[in-house]
Amino acid sequence: MKIYFTGPLFSEAERYWIRSTIQQIESFSFRHGAQIEIIFPYDLITQPEIESLGNNAKHEIFSRCKSHLDDADMVIALLDGPQVDDGTAWEIGYFYARKKPGQKIIGVRTDLRRSGECEGGCVNSMIEGACEKIVRSREELLERIFGLCG
Repeated sequence: MKIYFTGPLFSEAERYWIRSTIQQIESFSFRHGAQIEIIFPYDLITQPEIESLGNNAKHEIFSRCKSHLDDADMVIALLDGPQVDDGTAWEIGYFYARKKPGQKIIGVRTDLRRSGECEGGCVNSMIEGACEKIVRSREELLERIFGLCG
Protein backbone atom coordinates (compact mmCIF):
# COMPACT_ATOMS: atom_id res chain seq x y z
CA MET A 1 0.00 0.00 0.00
CA LYS A 2 1.32 3.43 -0.93
CA ILE A 3 0.20 6.33 1.27
CA TYR A 4 0.60 9.98 0.31
CA PHE A 5 0.72 11.99 3.58
CA THR A 6 -0.08 15.64 2.95
CA GLY A 7 -0.64 18.71 5.07
CA PRO A 8 0.83 22.12 5.69
CA LEU A 9 4.62 21.80 5.48
CA PHE A 10 5.76 25.30 6.25
CA SER A 11 6.64 25.21 9.94
CA GLU A 12 8.98 22.97 11.90
CA ALA A 13 6.05 22.01 14.15
CA GLU A 14 3.91 20.85 11.22
CA ARG A 15 6.75 18.87 9.65
CA TYR A 16 7.71 17.36 13.01
CA TRP A 17 4.14 16.21 13.72
CA ILE A 18 3.78 14.63 10.29
CA ARG A 19 7.23 12.97 10.45
CA SER A 20 6.62 11.53 13.91
CA THR A 21 3.22 10.24 12.80
CA ILE A 22 4.82 8.63 9.73
CA GLN A 23 7.37 6.95 12.02
CA GLN A 24 4.56 5.54 14.16
CA ILE A 25 2.71 4.24 11.08
CA GLU A 26 5.90 2.63 9.78
CA SER A 27 6.69 1.08 13.15
CA PHE A 28 3.16 -0.26 13.53
CA SER A 29 3.16 -1.65 9.98
CA PHE A 30 6.54 -3.34 10.53
CA ARG A 31 5.32 -5.00 13.75
CA HIS A 32 2.20 -6.27 11.99
CA GLY A 33 3.81 -7.34 8.72
CA ALA A 34 1.99 -4.75 6.60
CA GLN A 35 3.73 -3.50 3.47
CA ILE A 36 3.36 0.29 3.50
CA GLU A 37 5.28 2.97 1.64
CA ILE A 38 4.66 6.53 2.79
CA ILE A 39 5.34 9.53 0.58
CA PHE A 40 5.88 12.84 2.37
CA PRO A 41 5.78 15.68 -0.21
CA TYR A 42 8.31 17.72 1.75
CA ASP A 43 10.92 15.05 0.99
CA LEU A 44 10.28 15.01 -2.76
CA ILE A 45 12.49 18.02 -3.50
CA THR A 46 15.31 19.65 -1.55
CA GLN A 47 15.80 23.33 -0.87
CA PRO A 48 19.01 23.37 -2.96
CA GLU A 49 17.07 21.83 -5.87
CA ILE A 50 14.37 24.48 -5.52
CA GLU A 51 16.97 27.23 -5.52
CA SER A 52 18.79 25.82 -8.56
CA LEU A 53 15.54 25.44 -10.52
CA GLY A 54 14.52 29.05 -9.91
CA ASN A 55 11.20 29.85 -11.60
CA ASN A 56 10.89 26.27 -12.84
CA ALA A 57 10.78 24.93 -9.27
CA LYS A 58 7.00 25.33 -9.07
CA HIS A 59 6.56 23.09 -12.13
CA GLU A 60 8.91 20.43 -10.74
CA ILE A 61 7.23 20.44 -7.31
CA PHE A 62 3.83 20.10 -8.98
CA SER A 63 5.01 17.29 -11.24
CA ARG A 64 6.62 15.25 -8.48
CA CYS A 65 3.68 15.59 -6.09
CA LYS A 66 1.09 14.82 -8.78
CA SER A 67 3.06 11.75 -9.93
CA HIS A 68 3.05 10.31 -6.41
CA LEU A 69 -0.63 11.12 -5.94
CA ASP A 70 -1.35 9.22 -9.16
CA ASP A 71 0.35 6.13 -7.70
CA ALA A 72 -1.11 6.34 -4.18
CA ASP A 73 -3.65 3.97 -2.67
CA MET A 74 -4.50 6.29 0.21
CA VAL A 75 -4.16 9.94 1.09
CA ILE A 76 -3.77 11.04 4.68
CA ALA A 77 -4.29 14.78 5.08
CA LEU A 78 -3.49 16.91 8.11
CA LEU A 79 -6.38 19.39 8.30
CA ASP A 80 -5.35 21.50 11.31
CA GLY A 81 -5.47 25.29 11.29
CA PRO A 82 -8.19 27.91 10.85
CA GLN A 83 -8.72 26.52 7.35
CA VAL A 84 -7.25 23.64 5.36
CA ASP A 85 -3.94 24.42 3.65
CA ASP A 86 -4.58 25.28 -0.01
CA GLY A 87 -2.11 22.74 -1.41
CA THR A 88 -3.58 20.05 0.82
CA ALA A 89 -7.09 20.95 -0.37
CA TRP A 90 -5.96 20.65 -4.00
CA GLU A 91 -4.34 17.25 -3.36
CA ILE A 92 -7.50 15.97 -1.67
CA GLY A 93 -9.69 17.17 -4.54
CA TYR A 94 -7.39 15.78 -7.22
CA PHE A 95 -7.13 12.38 -5.54
CA TYR A 96 -10.88 12.28 -4.88
CA ALA A 97 -11.69 13.01 -8.52
CA ARG A 98 -9.46 10.17 -9.72
CA LYS A 99 -9.84 7.61 -6.96
CA LYS A 100 -10.88 4.08 -7.70
CA PRO A 101 -12.84 1.67 -5.50
CA GLY A 102 -10.79 0.79 -2.44
CA GLN A 103 -8.78 4.01 -2.42
CA LYS A 104 -9.35 6.19 0.64
CA ILE A 105 -8.79 9.69 1.94
CA ILE A 106 -8.42 10.04 5.71
CA GLY A 107 -8.39 13.50 7.21
CA VAL A 108 -6.67 14.21 10.52
CA ARG A 109 -7.94 17.15 12.56
CA THR A 110 -6.43 17.49 16.01
CA ASP A 111 -7.29 21.20 16.09
CA LEU A 112 -10.10 21.95 18.54
CA ARG A 113 -11.41 24.88 16.50
CA ARG A 114 -14.40 24.30 14.25
CA SER A 115 -14.00 25.68 10.75
CA GLY A 116 -16.88 24.06 8.87
CA GLU A 117 -20.03 25.75 7.64
CA CYS A 118 -22.46 23.46 9.43
CA GLU A 119 -23.12 22.54 13.01
CA GLY A 120 -21.00 19.50 13.76
CA GLY A 121 -18.69 20.13 10.80
CA CYS A 122 -15.00 20.42 11.60
CA VAL A 123 -13.67 21.63 8.22
CA ASN A 124 -15.02 22.98 4.94
CA SER A 125 -17.86 20.75 3.70
CA MET A 126 -16.10 20.01 0.40
CA ILE A 127 -13.06 18.67 2.26
CA GLU A 128 -15.14 16.77 4.77
CA GLY A 129 -17.25 15.25 1.99
CA ALA A 130 -14.15 13.99 0.14
CA CYS A 131 -12.73 12.25 3.22
CA GLU A 132 -13.69 8.68 4.02
CA LYS A 133 -13.24 9.64 7.67
CA ILE A 134 -11.82 12.52 9.69
CA VAL A 135 -10.01 11.27 12.76
CA ARG A 136 -9.22 13.40 15.79
CA SER A 137 -5.96 11.87 17.03
CA ARG A 138 -2.85 10.01 15.95
CA GLU A 139 -4.11 6.90 17.76
CA GLU A 140 -7.42 7.00 15.92
CA LEU A 141 -5.51 7.41 12.64
CA LEU A 142 -3.48 4.24 13.32
CA GLU A 143 -6.66 2.32 14.12
CA ARG A 144 -8.30 3.57 10.93
CA ILE A 145 -5.34 2.82 8.66
CA PHE A 146 -4.83 -0.68 9.92
CA GLY A 147 -8.54 -1.37 10.09
CA LEU A 148 -8.67 -0.47 6.40
CA CYS A 149 -5.49 -2.42 5.60
CA GLY A 150 -6.36 -5.55 7.44
